[in-house]
Amino acid sequence: MKTKYILNIIFIIIWLFIIFSFSAEDATKSEHRSDEVIINTIETIKQEKIPQEDKQKIIDKYIVVVRKSAHFFLYFCLGILVFIFNKKIFGLTPKTFIYTIIFCFIYACSDEIHQLFISGRTARIFDIFVDTSGALLSTTILTIIFYLKNKLNT
Repeated sequence: MKTKYILNIIFIIIWLFIIFSFSAEDATKSEHRSDEVIINTIETIKQEKIPQEDKQKIIDKYIVVVRKSAHFFLYFCLGILVFIFNKKIFGLTPKTFIYTIIFCFIYACSDEIHQLFISGRTARIFDIFVDTSGALLSTTILTIIFYLKNKLNT
């Protein structure tokens, strides 16, 4: 049983490091990564190369959605990992839900503060909201799934 706790903690630490490493990228590198995701996705869907003169227009159209979706996804996953850990400690109780959201919210706040020290990056309260929303959704889904599972088994 102790091995499961340790593995869960390791997964959480790895995921926190992944989030931290994305935040540690300077603005140019971060924007370039987002631009590549947009162009590669569109080219894959269309199955054709986008002309160079159209790329910036497409990037401008989708950049906010892609960047906020990345925030949401990273914290959606963090919410899953932290919820599973908390559930092992507290069971399926309100504490599990609340502690998961609080942990993810605090990490989102620290992540935004961290970005203040990275060249070209800023801290945005809206990003904290998006991050926490991702964790809130995954935690809500898991709470409902485990609650229904328990109801069906009784």
